[in-house]
Amino acid sequence: MELRTYVAALRKLWWAIVLVTVVGAGTGAYLAYRQTPMYATTVTFFATTQTTSASSSSAFAGDQFAQQRVNTYVYLLSSDRLARLVIAASKVDLSVEKVESSISGASQLNTVLLTATVTDSVPSRSEAVADALATQFPALVNTIESANGTRTALVHLDVVDGPHLNPKPVSPRTKLYIALGTLIGLAIGVIVALLRELLDTTVRSVHGLSTLTDVPVLGVINSDSATKRSPLIVQAGSQSVRAEMFRQLRTSLQFVDVDQPASVIVVTSSVEKEGKSTTAANLAIAFADAGRRALLIDADLRRPKIADYLGLEGAVGLTNVLANQVDVDVVLQTWGASGLTVLVSGSIPPNPSELLGSQHMVDLTADLRTKFDVIIIDTPPLLPVTDAAVAATFADGAVIVVKHGKTKRSMVSRSVHSLRAVDARILGTVLNFAPTKGADAQRGYGPYGYASAATIDEAGAEPRTRRRSASRTKSSDRTGESDAPKQAWAGPRTEAGEADSSSDAAPDNSGPDGPVTGTEERAARA
Repeated sequence: MELRTYVAALRKLWWAIVLVTVVGAGTGAYLAYRQTPMYATTVTFFATTQTTSASSSSAFAGDQFAQQRVNTYVYLLSSDRLARLVIAASKVDLSVEKVESSISGASQLNTVLLTATVTDSVPSRSEAVADALATQFPALVNTIESANGTRTALVHLDVVDGPHLNPKPVSPRTKLYIALGTLIGLAIGVIVALLRELLDTTVRSVHGLSTLTDVPVLGVINSDSATKRSPLIVQAGSQSVRAEMFRQLRTSLQFVDVDQPASVIVVTSSVEKEGKSTTAANLAIAFADAGRRALLIDADLRRPKIADYLGLEGAVGLTNVLANQVDVDVVLQTWGASGLTVLVSGSIPPNPSELLGSQHMVDLTADLRTKFDVIIIDTPPLLPVTDAAVAATFADGAVIVVKHGKTKRSMVSRSVHSLRAVDARILGTVLNFAPTKGADAQRGYGPYGYASAATIDEAGAEPRTRRRSASRTKSSDRTGESDAPKQAWAGPRTEAGEADSSSDAAPDNSGPDGPVTGTEERAARA
């Protein structure tokens, strides 16, 4: 993994890192709160030795002897004998073991100073034990040092400082607990974020998808809350960001290989629910809006969706044509004001792969090439069934739709391998459902982006479509004529190519606000 990958992982889960850090700090504070406060009283002793000579060498030797003795007295502070003497003198209600554990000592380097510390949860008891210690410890040392029969002890201890009671608790150290908890929480949060990134096997970036497949990423399709309600770009508005993304995908396909332009394009995915059908439908709409003679074929003969998305009759379609039950010109349907032609799937057959791989399908595709500029074929996913690979063999190329954060890298690799195994041409991939916010946000148009219609409205600018509508209204008022939109769906075509006026007119599905003609939409984009 590169450094930017680690940084992106931390940015993506920054909230989790902060949360774990706060929890760690809170845990440290709670542990400190649960601890019993301890108070300390200190007393400092000075050790002197008896010298028989006033010479400097004798004084130096005595000082060295006193330093050695002081180091020994540190351990003497924790003795049972001293604890019993302190208990007897202070009258405290403590056991010998408690008094032993409450007394500690330390000697400063190269000095004859010895500091004794008495720690207790009760300040007055700590001070009482320290007072007794200040008198009993020098007496004990004097007794031990004169036990060899001498009248005068070789070392004598004098109290030079204390006893002093610290009014503030010496433990727990709340700030230290909080600091340690914060550091531990931060470390755990960072480790969890990095592990999650390392264990995440899904596709989450354009760079990762391009590196994985070794084919170009033709487009990035963002997703928002309105995508499920309005999957088609005409429903979201021709000037929406999502519509611009499909226009960019259309442009990428037109220039992916200028020497071998693709006119028959298979749109597929690795598994279901990656948005291949909506991508195919919106791509076909984008080609039709550009003035191209576009045909959308629903070749997903297992779970067809195109008829439902466009609101068309799907009982008769591709399968019936391949079964020689009806002529193709009869079942072709026109959708939308831009003149998009749709061939729905028809009846669900028992042998979808055989139908798509039949010579009749190859001949039908060759015949439709002469009538349309571009043909978009929606096919089933690659991994569950072989339909898409079969269709890609007689098409000019295939486009693989990959769902951001859901499709695993291994699935994409297997899909690419299945297409290359049949010598199919892979035009590129499309990263679908990419987030618009957060660390994983993908930009389909470089660093500048596009403003949505809502953003323009908030900025106080009047949208171009409203000005155009207002001008048409004024023109209608002057002429007395209404500028009513044309009917988008004209029914199945007859063999002569004319619309069957006797058929029931289907509702206009070009958008919630009615259709917009191709001329008007192209003028709006200009």
